[in-house]
Amino acid sequence: MLRYSSPLTQVAIVGMGGGGQLNTEVASNANVALYTCFAVGGLFAGPIVNKIGPSLAMALGGLTYALYSGSLLYYNHQQQDIFPITSGAILGLGAALLWTGQGAIMLSYPSESDKGEYIGIFWVIFNLGGVIGSIVPLALNWNSTAGSVNDGTYIGFIILMGLGSLISLFLLSPHKVTRDDGQPIIIQKFPRWEEEITGVIKIFLDWKMLALFPMFIASNWFYAYQFNGVNAFYFNVRTRAFNSLWYWTAQMFAAFFFGKLLDWSKFGRKSRGILGITLITIILMGAWIGGLFFQLTYKREDPNVNMDLYNPSYFPRIILFIVYGLYDAVYQCFAYWIMGALTNDTNALARYSGYYKAVQSAGGAISWRIDAVGTSYLVQLIICWVLLAISIPFALLVVLNIKETNYDSKSIKEKVAATNNSEISA
Repeated sequence: MLRYSSPLTQVAIVGMGGGGQLNTEVASNANVALYTCFAVGGLFAGPIVNKIGPSLAMALGGLTYALYSGSLLYYNHQQQDIFPITSGAILGLGAALLWTGQGAIMLSYPSESDKGEYIGIFWVIFNLGGVIGSIVPLALNWNSTAGSVNDGTYIGFIILMGLGSLISLFLLSPHKVTRDDGQPIIIQKFPRWEEEITGVIKIFLDWKMLALFPMFIASNWFYAYQFNGVNAFYFNVRTRAFNSLWYWTAQMFAAFFFGKLLDWSKFGRKSRGILGITLITIILMGAWIGGLFFQLTYKREDPNVNMDLYNPSYFPRIILFIVYGLYDAVYQCFAYWIMGALTNDTNALARYSGYYKAVQSAGGAISWRIDAVGTSYLVQLIICWVLLAISIPFALLVVLNIKETNYDSKSIKEKVAATNNSEISA
């Protein structure tokens, strides 16, 4: 029977809690503000999450998503970009809290043999939100061939995001969660702020984190190109929503099966990592080769195509978008899996997650700015492809140096003992 205090239940709640405009220049500038603040906030989100707890951090972060959707509703009527850009910056700070709390829970709660599965389950539930978020504008705009969505779309998003924020409040404190084998979650008492900040600085001196920098910075870089340069430019509004529906659905299937692969007990952890990165490389190269052939058929200077899903030429384009979703899921799930393979300590994983989201968001800010200044779509595609390709050998280097288990570490045993002693004294 599934316990409320089980890690799986808590990760499922995290997934539920985490759960386009015509003017793409405004969207790009808002995203620059969002990702810039996300990058800065991510560096300090780990200490904050360790202090206030993941539940409150994720609830507060979730509310900023609702605020941002409200700003887009405002823009639909007033055509003033100050509110979307400002709320994008606030969302960046809130998202840093939400994603850092999510990462710490998802990576530290499961046992080592289940980390891939838990990452996959979270990604499935999280992208279910993306599926619902695509169904809403698809249903509300099905009979429209316009280039922007109606008010009901944004109102629906505000309601869903508000509910997701409230769900986060149902998360238990880490010390109340026990694994199925009876082991407690490894968590240290919150240190002094100076020590926590020192812990963040030490991440930049950790060669494994530095080696993962190319993977982290590339992991959201391609969104600006895929969603502005392909989806928003080439398709009408209902077809964009239809594309997004299949993009996120593909992520759900990819994450679930890829998570199972990363936990395959037939192989050791290092072998599973090599197998995973091999699969990522195959999907990645296939996706961008197909993307290149598609991109060569149009230029940014061309009029918006506004292709509809009933167009006879549509089918191969939706297949490309599905493959884009597949590799996004396996790429990001693998980044989380590597971090989870380095330690089981909740506090350390909170800092790792914050660092990951900070670097990822810095890349996102740069890529959205590159799009906002009118860079050609072909150049954007090449940049995305090169960054992703460069990240593979560096990630492989880290995989080759991970341990088969962290349970035999002396420091981990001491932290488990400290956790038990703190519970007894309480």
